[in-house]
Amino acid sequence: MDVSAPPSAPPEPPPITVTATGIPVNQSAPPPILSAAKLGGTHSPVPWSTGLCDCFDDVSICCLTCWCPCITFGRISEIIDRGSTSCGVSGALYSMILCVSGCSCLYSCFYRSKLRGQYFLEERPCTDCCVHCCCETCALCQEYRELQNKGLDLSIGWHGNVERQRRKAIVPPSTQNGMKR
Repeated sequence: MDVSAPPSAPPEPPPITVTATGIPVNQSAPPPILSAAKLGGTHSPVPWSTGLCDCFDDVSICCLTCWCPCITFGRISEIIDRGSTSCGVSGALYSMILCVSGCSCLYSCFYRSKLRGQYFLEERPCTDCCVHCCCETCALCQEYRELQNKGLDLSIGWHGNVERQRRKAIVPPSTQNGMKR
């Protein structure tokens, strides 16, 4: 008698989520950072949706960034890292670097580079480190506005934005003539 083990079910694929950028992301693995070089140089850099000195277009973000840049930076970094680091952890690290060295711009300029890589943005008006070293507040405000203009709500974090996108994707069935019994 040939007794063989029953065939096992194929492993379930990891959950895939479509981000606000339209790029599917495997939630169990860290998301790749896409750049024009990785895509074969087919994408040319696009301009920022707002200028560096357009801080007063949104006074609430400007005030938040002036008085507590760690919150603005934490929100930006959570979105850029696609939820792998929380707003609180990034903001605390930013504050600690600011208190110890007084040069938090050395940390935040790397996130500007990541943001530019994800959205194929121009490196303007100068290099990322120069922008953050010369005008940290304006740079953080510009990055915050850029993510808002991409349709993200930074106040609810990465996971909140994913949930919001998922709810938008679920469309209730339509009834033609109303409900009937």
